[in-house]
Amino acid sequence: MTIRVVLADDQELVRTGFRMILGAEPDVEIVADARNGREAVAAAVRHQPDVVLMDIRMPVLDGVAATRRIASAPDCRTRVIILTTFDDDASVYEALAAGASGVLLKDATANELVAAVRIVAAGEAMLTPAITRRVIDRLGRHHANGADVAAVQRLSEREREVLRLMADGLSNGEISRELVVGEATVKTHVARILQKLPARDRVQAVVTAYRAGLPYEPR
Repeated sequence: MTIRVVLADDQELVRTGFRMILGAEPDVEIVADARNGREAVAAAVRHQPDVVLMDIRMPVLDGVAATRRIASAPDCRTRVIILTTFDDDASVYEALAAGASGVLLKDATANELVAAVRIVAAGEAMLTPAITRRVIDRLGRHHANGADVAAVQRLSEREREVLRLMADGLSNGEISRELVVGEATVKTHVARILQKLPARDRVQAVVTAYRAGLPYEPR
């Protein structure tokens, strides 16, 4: 299956670099470029891509606001990866809360960029450990959200355990080894977690969990 991607960045050189890297992959197709958040939203509506690589700092409409518009569209299947060079906890948190499915630093390697696109297109979480720690620290300073607490309480004990491991950044295969269960069983738990919370993907499930005060246990 081909992963359809929109590149959104106000710097042409950055877009060109991403196009060269991703365009060399046989399973990735660049369907549009965008120079600002408004163009990114329009491209997402027109092309219905699997992934939008979204710079967090852009003119006309910033990446956070553009992500919010894309994620809130009815029946939206597009996933957004926020790109940032800024050590800005507030913007990263706002992007995830707006519906981003991952955050990637612009100094990531070419291999990390390609992996991020594939991971997010497959519905997995894409958060580097450093960003995860910052976001969780920020979430931990907020009071528990009542709606999120109620949603997490609907989960079974096993589902909460799986959610904690998801928050640690573990893949389904890694969770299956940690819990000594089959990977198909883990996939079932993840699907039920997303349905119960409800959350559109793994990252949004993790955001909900920490707004609800689910303990973080770093590895």
